[in-house]
Amino acid sequence: MRLRTVLASTAAALAAATCLTAAGPAPAAATPAGGGRCSPSVTLDRFSDALDKTTFQGTFVGNLSALAVDRDGSLAALSDRSSLFALDARTLAPRAVTVLADEHGAELDSEGLAVDRDGTRLITSETEPSIRRYSRDGRILDRLPVPPSLQVAPEGRATANLTFEGLTLLPGGRTLLASMESAISGDSAGTVRFQTWRRGKGGHFGLGAQYAYRTDAGLGVPEVQATPDGRLLVLERGFTAGVGNTVRLYLADPRHATDTSRIEHLTGQPRVRPIAKTLLADLADCPTLGATAKQPQPNPLLDNIEAMAITGRDRGTLHVLLASDDNQNPAQTTRFYRLRVRTA
Repeated sequence: MRLRTVLASTAAALAAATCLTAAGPAPAAATPAGGGRCSPSVTLDRFSDALDKTTFQGTFVGNLSALAVDRDGSLAALSDRSSLFALDARTLAPRAVTVLADEHGAELDSEGLAVDRDGTRLITSETEPSIRRYSRDGRILDRLPVPPSLQVAPEGRATANLTFEGLTLLPGGRTLLASMESAISGDSAGTVRFQTWRRGKGGHFGLGAQYAYRTDAGLGVPEVQATPDGRLLVLERGFTAGVGNTVRLYLADPRHATDTSRIEHLTGQPRVRPIAKTLLADLADCPTLGATAKQPQPNPLLDNIEAMAITGRDRGTLHVLLASDDNQNPAQTTRFYRLRVRTA
């Protein structure tokens, strides 16, 4: 989601755009060796501002809303301005960019990304909302069904720009899960719906179960990623003017949650069992590692963190990459964070 509350004036943004470099990423920000612990479960290894306010092949590298590991081991980084970048997994240097569009050639508010087993890309737009399947060269191949209640009003009960933000394939690749960012009309505040699709004949996805997830007060869900054992890493995020961002990482387990696909309203439903969640870390508690912020933050390391991918695992520890959406705003930063996360 583009957090418009922190956008600078158009004039300021245009002024910043004139300073962008086309030569590729700047040197990565230096961070102390070994990083530091954010909590008993999460360690921050390092961060990088290398791509902040850069361009690649004439396209602004920023507005990042999702990350995924591609079939060749590179990183796919999705901009919410209809651009999909291929990044070197180690250096983060851009290798290629693909321009995306809807069926009419219009831009998407592209927010969620999953790379399927055949290399095609599943990409959400939070405008309608929608999920489309794209070929590697950006052609639309398919479009998934969306429950009427999750569509933006007046067609449905969702609020524009607060719909499908996170997208992930569960282990085995047969189930796709998308997370709504905020509650729909008729559901209690802080109760968001996670929608699934099941792969059927011909590889097409049909609607599956739906679950309730309860966020902390004032926070939404910008990203979700499936762990190898079928649980979920869930990012919760909020912004308060003059204070900055709140970003928390949770481990969630949908296995015993109630299927809410046939429950119209989730207000006053005591028998609905939401997805269970456990706090892994509040990122405000991470070491700063020398980071600086361009606006007030409870920790200068923080920014508008919106993208997440699990890039590997080692002896029960997940390697997790986060990225912030700078909204092409001089007061924000495109920043990558490398974490080690224990889920046992």
